[in-house]
Amino acid sequence: MASSISSSEEIVHDTRHATLPSDLRLTAADRPGMAQPVPERDIPQQPWRTIALAVTVLVLLLTSLWELKMRTLDLIPGDLGESYDHWAELRRQVDKRNVPVVIIGDSRILFDSDLNRATQLIGVRPLQLAIAGGSGLPILEDIADDPHFNGLAIVGMAETAYFDLQLAGVRPQKALELSRWESPSKRGSFLIHRMLSHGLAMLDDNYQLSTLVFRLDHDWRPGVIDPSQAIWKAQETGAEGQTWLWRRLEHDRRLSEHMHNAWLHFYPPQPLDDQTINAISGRTRVAVDKIRARGGDVVFVRPPSAPDLRAIEDKHVPRARAWDAILAYTHINGVHIDDLPAVQNLTLPEGSHLSRACATVFTDAYLRNLAGKTSLLHLQPGAPPALSTRNCVRPPLVGLH
Repeated sequence: MASSISSSEEIVHDTRHATLPSDLRLTAADRPGMAQPVPERDIPQQPWRTIALAVTVLVLLLTSLWELKMRTLDLIPGDLGESYDHWAELRRQVDKRNVPVVIIGDSRILFDSDLNRATQLIGVRPLQLAIAGGSGLPILEDIADDPHFNGLAIVGMAETAYFDLQLAGVRPQKALELSRWESPSKRGSFLIHRMLSHGLAMLDDNYQLSTLVFRLDHDWRPGVIDPSQAIWKAQETGAEGQTWLWRRLEHDRRLSEHMHNAWLHFYPPQPLDDQTINAISGRTRVAVDKIRARGGDVVFVRPPSAPDLRAIEDKHVPRARAWDAILAYTHINGVHIDDLPAVQNLTLPEGSHLSRACATVFTDAYLRNLAGKTSLLHLQPGAPPALSTRNCVRPPLVGLH
C-alpha cells in the first residue's frame, strides 16, 4: 500500500553542516523541511583571558585619567550637588525627631550659612532645607502644615526668588513631592551614587560628557538656550546639607565672570506688581500664624548681593515694598544685610553668593542679631567672639607694585 505522505513532507537530512565555514551559522535555507532550532555559530578560538585583562586595564586607566582631570578642575569626592534626593532625606528628619531650628529659602541663605559656626553659637545644628533656585515660601508652608515642627524657621529672602513662584516655585515643589514618596529604584540609585561619590569626583552631574557637550552648543540648534547665559556649577554640597559656593568660583576669574553675567540675565527687569506682593505676603502670614500657634516662630534674613545685582533687585521690588512690608504685615522679626554695619563689603566672587570664609562671618553676624529678636534662639555662654569683615576680606596691599 502506498504511503500517504508526499515527497515534500519527507525529512531531508542536513548534509551541508560540515561543509559550512566555521564563522557562518546555519540558516533556515540550510535545513529545508526541518523545525528550526536556535541558530548555531561556532565561537572562534581567541585569547579571551588576555582580551578581558586588556579591556579591564584600559577601562581603569581611562577612568583614572578622567578622575584626575576632574580633580584638577576643583571637583571633589563626596559632593552631592543639587540632589533632590538628599534634600528629601533631610526633610524627613522633621517627622522623625525634634528639630529646633531649620533654615529655608533660596541659594543665598543656602550658600551663605555655615552650619558649624551656627552650632558653636547657638548649641544646635540647624537643619538646612534651603533649595538653590527656589523660593522659601512653599517650604515654609509645608513646614507650617507639619504638626511635628514647633521650632524656629529661619527664612532667607532674595526678593526676586521669594516673590516669583512661577519660576522659583518649581524646584521646591519637586523636592517636596520626592520627600513624600520616593520609589525604591530611585532611592536605591541615590544611595549607590552617594556611596560611589565619596571616592569619585567624576560623578558630578555638571561635568558629565553630555553636559559638557551641551555647553559647546552656540546657536547650533534654534531655540536652545545660549550656554553663555546658563547657570553652570555653582554649589558644593556635603553631608547634612552643608553647602558652599563652589570653591573654584573663588579663584577662577573666567568662571566667576560667566556666573555673574548669568545672574544679570536671570533677574527680571520689570517691577513687581502690588497684587503679587500682597498675595505672597498673605500666604506668608498664614504660614507664620500656623507655626506660632504650635509654639514655634519665624524670622527672616536678607543676605548680601553685589551692587549691580542689588540695583536690578531694587528696581524689580524695592526694600520698602517687599522686605519692610512683609515683616510689618506678618509681625515677624528679621535681619537685613543693610542693618549689619560690621559685615559690609563682604566678598561675593560671582556677585550673588559669599565666599566660604565670608559665609562664616555672615552667619555669625545674622545669628547674633536674631538671638535678641526671638525667644527660640540663644547664644551659648561659651560662644566664640564676634567676627567682622576683616576676618574674611584681606585689606588691599599698599606700597607694593
